[in-house]
Amino acid sequence: MAEADAVAVIGLGRFGRAIALELMETGTEVLGIDADEDIVQSLNGQLTQVVRADTTNEEVLRQLAVHEFDRVIVAIGSDVQSSILTTSILLRMEIPHLWTKAVSDAHGQILSQLGVKHVIYPEHEMGRRVAHLVRGAALDYIEVDDDYAIVKMPPNRIVQDIRLGDTDLRQEYGVTVMAVQRGSTEWCNADADTVIEAGDTILIAGPIKKAEAFGQLR
Repeated sequence: MAEADAVAVIGLGRFGRAIALELMETGTEVLGIDADEDIVQSLNGQLTQVVRADTTNEEVLRQLAVHEFDRVIVAIGSDVQSSILTTSILLRMEIPHLWTKAVSDAHGQILSQLGVKHVIYPEHEMGRRVAHLVRGAALDYIEVDDDYAIVKMPPNRIVQDIRLGDTDLRQEYGVTVMAVQRGSTEWCNADADTVIEAGDTILIAGPIKKAEAFGQLR
């Protein structure tokens, strides 16, 4: 089943289930694996393939052809030992793109020491995101690096009714307007000739503190 656009998701609790179903919505084939038969049965027919299996057993993973996947997500959250053992096997298999969920800083540190390049902290990252949303006028917030974010927000007076090319946002505020949405229309890339109106929604990008400060301006 390891097609070019296929992903294996190991651990189908709330986090893994949400990922697997969203991938299916976008047309990606998904192999879902969980140790709980009830969970597997609940997803039967919703994923390309879903099986009950012990993923701490390398032979089992090979029988499921997991080693043939380029992308694997380990979303096991309730059993740290299983998460670490499963991840260790996948690293030995040299899976090109491996993401593993961490349930604590200690868990994440172990995963990083094992060699996992993509350690996911869902609760930590969501907590940071909500904190930034609460602080300003942002409608949505995505942290793309330790000190860089993309913010969805209503336009403030600084960018309204003026060509973006006639502003100096990057020098004065350290942010860039990337895209604009007018009402319920599709997003459009912003350029120097774009004029933003009250009621529009904009996407800005910049260092976190500067993006947040710009979002608090009225």
